[in-house]
Parts: sequence; C-alpha cells; structure tokens
Amino acid sequence: MSYSDSDSSSYGGDYKNFRQISRERLLYEMLRSAKTGTSKSTWKVLIMDKLTVKIMSHSCKMADITQEGVSLVEDIHRRRQPLPSMEAIYFIQPTKENVIMFLSDMSGRSPLYKKAFVFFSSPISRELVTHIKKDSTVIPRIGALREMNLEYFAIDSQGFVTDDERALEELFGDEENSRRGDACLNVMASRIATVFASLREFPLVRYRAAKSLDTMTMTTFSDLIPTKLAAGVWNCLMKYKQSIENFPQTETCDLLILDRSVDQVAPIIHEWTYDAICRDLLNMEGNKYVHEVPSKTGGPPEKKEVLLEEHDPLWLELRHAHIADASERLHEKMTSFISKNKAAQIQHSARDGGELSTKDLQKMVQALPQYSDQIDKLSLHVEIAGKINRIIRERRLRELGQLEQDLVFGDAGLKDVVKFFTTNEDVTRENKLRLLMILAAIYPEKFQGEKGQNIMKLARLQSDDITAVNNMRLLGGASDIKKSSTGAFSLKFDINKKKRAVRKDLTGEEQTWQLSRFYPMIEELIEKLGKKELPKDDYPCMNEPSPTVHAKNQSAAISQPPVAHSMRSRRTPTWARPRNSDDGYSSDSVLRHASSDFKKMGQRIFVFIVGGATRSELRVCHKLTRKLNREIILGSTSLDDPPQFITKMKMLTVDELSLDDIQI
Repeated sequence: MSYSDSDSSSYGGDYKNFRQISRERLLYEMLRSAKTGTSKSTWKVLIMDKLTVKIMSHSCKMADITQEGVSLVEDIHRRRQPLPSMEAIYFIQPTKENVIMFLSDMSGRSPLYKKAFVFFSSPISRELVTHIKKDSTVIPRIGALREMNLEYFAIDSQGFVTDDERALEELFGDEENSRRGDACLNVMASRIATVFASLREFPLVRYRAAKSLDTMTMTTFSDLIPTKLAAGVWNCLMKYKQSIENFPQTETCDLLILDRSVDQVAPIIHEWTYDAICRDLLNMEGNKYVHEVPSKTGGPPEKKEVLLEEHDPLWLELRHAHIADASERLHEKMTSFISKNKAAQIQHSARDGGELSTKDLQKMVQALPQYSDQIDKLSLHVEIAGKINRIIRERRLRELGQLEQDLVFGDAGLKDVVKFFTTNEDVTRENKLRLLMILAAIYPEKFQGEKGQNIMKLARLQSDDITAVNNMRLLGGASDIKKSSTGAFSLKFDINKKKRAVRKDLTGEEQTWQLSRFYPMIEELIEKLGKKELPKDDYPCMNEPSPTVHAKNQSAAISQPPVAHSMRSRRTPTWARPRNSDDGYSSDSVLRHASSDFKKMGQRIFVFIVGGATRSELRVCHKLTRKLNREIILGSTSLDDPPQFITKMKMLTVDELSLDDIQI
C-alpha cells in the first residue's frame, strides 16, 4: 500500500491541531489526490460505507467535499445508478463485504464507473489484496489503492471517539465474555492506532495497571482492560513503523490509556459549564438545538433547528464558561451591541414611542443585514442561557449540586442525602438517581442488603433505576473499598471523620465559582504525566523511552509556568466572578493564548478512556493545553452526557434489550 508523504507531526512546518490534520488528510491527501495524474475528469462520485461517512462528516462539511470535485456521495451498500463516464473515489473499511461490493462495481464489461480511486480507512489484509488482484478486468480501472489509516471521529478540535457505544456493556457487563471483549478491544486498538498514523506520532504508551486485591484474588477481565488495549495499540504501532513511510522511529508524544473505573463520578455529577449543562438539561439531539422564532408571515412561531458547533463564534467563546459567567457575558454583549448598533438603537427608540424619520429608516435599512445576523446569534444564546437558568431555579439544582460536590469531597455523607430527600420531596426521579449513583460510587458497602433496599425505598426509585445504582459496583467500586489506600485512586479515608472523600482540593486558584470545586480525575493524571510524576507501578509503560525523549521532555518541563493553576479553592465561592479574570477554561481563552504559540507547543499528550468520556474531561484537555503548552487530545469509545451514561449503566445487567427500551 502506498502512503502519501504528508508531514503532520508536531515538528514539521506550521503547527496544526488534531482536527485540522484529520480534515486536511481527507480533503487533500485523499480527494484532491484523485485529481492528479491520468485523471482528467472534473467531477467525481464519492462512495462510502456507514462508518466512513461518519468519519468524513465529523471532519468535513459538504461544501468542502464539493470544492474538491465531488458532485455525488453514495452508499456502497445501496443500489447505484451506473455512471460510466465518471470516476469514483471509494473511502471504505477494508472488510470482505466492502471489497466484494467494490469488485462487483468495477468488474466485467460494464463497470459502474470509468475509474476507481480506493482508500481504505485502516490496514487491509493480504488476503483481500490478493482477492482484488485476481480480477484482471478491475486492475486497469484502479487509479489508486491506498490505506488512509484514518478510522476515528474527530468530535472536537482536541477530541475523538472510536464509535463503540456498547463498550461499557461489552467490557464491564456482569456476564463476562472474554471472546466478545477481546474482539471489542482489537477493533478499538486498531482505530486508536490510526490516530497516530494520521498525525505521524509515535507515542510513549502508558496504561493503568490492574490492581489485584491480593495473591488469592483472581484478576478479572475488566481489571485488565487498559493492559490489553495498550498491548493491542502497541502491536498496531509496531506494524506502522515497518509499513508507513517516514513514520517516527522514536517517541514523539505520550499516550495514557484508562478506563471508566478511574472516575465513576464524572459522568453522573452535574457539570456547570455552558456546553455540558446545555446537553444535560435541554434534551438536545447531538449538537442540534430546536427553538421557536417569530413567523415571517405573522402566523404562529416557527420551529428552527440550529447546530451548536465550533463554527458559531459565540458558542466557541462560551462553551467552557460557567453558566453564570456565560449569562453575564451575554447580557453585556447584548447591552453593548444595542448601544453601538444604529439599527438596534432606532428599533429600541421606536419601541419607546418615538417616531421614525426617513433618515432613521434609511440608516436602519443600511445596518439591517449585519444587524439581523448578529442579533439572531445573540438572541439564540440569550434564550438558551435564560432557559437553563429557569430550569436551575425550578429544580433547585444549586442545592443539589452543592450536595453532590460535598459528597465527593467528603463534606457530606449518607445522612445528608437522607435529609435532602426528606426535605425536598419535589426532587425529580433522575436527580435522585444521580445522587444515589454518586453515593454508590463512594460508599458501595452501604448498598448491600437491607440497608441498600431502605435507601432505594426512600428515594422511590423504579426497578431499572435500582439496577443502575447496583451496577456501579461493576465499575470497580465494591472492590476499591477493600484495596489499600496507597493506590493512586483508591478511596481516601480520614481517621478523624466517618465521611469519605474521592477527591482532594487542589490549591493555587485565587478565585473560583460556586459549584466548580469538582474536577475530573484526569486533570490530576495529566498534570502528573506532564511533570513526569505519574507512578510507574500504577501506570506502567509499554516501551522504554529513547534518551532523546527524556531530554525533550525535561526541557519542556523547565519552560512550564511555575504557578499551578486549578479550578478548586476552599475560599467562599461566588456564583459569578469578576469580568476581567481569565481562568483558561473557556474555549476562547485557550484559542486566544494557545493558537498564536502553536509553533512553540511541546509534545502532544493523548488520553484514551475506555467506556465513555465526559464533557468535563474534554474541557480539562482544553484548559491544560494552555497551561502545559502541550496539545492534550482526549479519545474515548464515546462521548456521553449523563442521560446516555445512566442508560448504559442500566444495560450492564440487561439481556437482549436495546437502548431504546430504557427510559431515563
């Protein structure tokens, strides 16, 4: 297989972020390359399968694809109209089924297309290559046959998923099936490895070690998930070192492999940043938000769909800001916009009863197109923030959020939860469930036997909710209680109090937000990894790093800013903070400070979490990119908001039930 020589590592040319590299490989290395050589056709057909169409849609827009000469996009598994005068680009997985479909399209006297440029998303087996070569009628019609080695969804400028929504169920379910689990991990490893093939990076592979309780205790399959996955990724990388031209031979970055048991609380606890709380409270479908706008014909309001994505500058600025901060910023922006915009001023004066002169109307018309676009975007986010703040008040989420965080930091216990339930009878079923799941992650022994049943009765949970609470044990909570407290992430005990903490407060933050005390465990891990302080016993390495890597990392560490930056503080928190502060958390903050220094960025850090990642963990990667001056890329099997994660926890002990069968 040929592989085009595009230098996309951190050390060649201008620094490009993760998603940019993925996008450019698809557009230029794949689509544009089909325009060169003997190919003279202007327009081409792009043929993909179910997975590759998602890969493409996460990195490129239809306009991008069209600009590269594609006039039609087709599904390889659907019947297609013959276009013998056009050339086709195939971007497909290297499966036997896909290869058979491709050969069917291009063989015989009447092929569907004039010529085919074939790009496989991951390495193809020798058997399938031989199968293609056997058909003598197809070979002359092949313009290219390449391995793109790009089989992941770039969900964020610093995030990707391997599209394995059932990983939690298949790997942590109570019915252990090692054959199914190994198959799941093999696909996962192959897809993770394509990230490094795309970026031309060779990682130092670290993973969370299995912690057996003692010599008499058998290590379970789930204990070995990071170990097995690290070995699988390593095997794929060794093949890439041999097969891909100019693939690095020494380490250029760090990879840390974890699973969901490393932090059971992060997927459940209420996260108070704009992005996370939108998806938690507004029942969004993916990035799609539906709102009502006034009808242009004077009729009833019309429903309009908008995408909350990186192309929206306001969304990009606010998504990692605390909801109170986002609300304040929006109010200030609206006030400032009205004071500076002629059309807005005129419209407001008209509303106050003033008559519009001909000159006023002329000014208003001149300012209207730009005014309309800006006011639409501002109004949208003002509406969203207002809706969220109403839900927070109506459901009394501040009080609930405070209790959640007090539980995590050891300042509250079971008695406080019981008191909360008895004094707040209007708490929603979902919020009761989430509170008990957090409690079960911290105090799994309290949910055994009659004591556990009494807690469930008090919360009036339904049977599938009880299943979700009980299934927290499958993520390792029950065994963690018995483990020595010397382990990196075993539960901490304080001999002076009965309450238990699964987080310690981080120091160094001058000010903080109310309800922003909680941080995902990976924040601590990434910081330790960056400082070379991650314990090797708990996080072994697959490869012994080259001496040059030590030197590079030491120099990078010296250039780090000396003051630790954290979102945690024991000071009295406020719901809103001073306007001129910059916490490094918001997207605009990261982009403003980091993008101009991309050429000076240190080596990338990749963190992969088996079993689903959270938006708080993705946010931490953006924050630490600026702090450590290293691009932090988060990968996972899926990106889950609390409702999705709870559904998956219910599935761990349910047989032959689809996700649609369970209600949240």
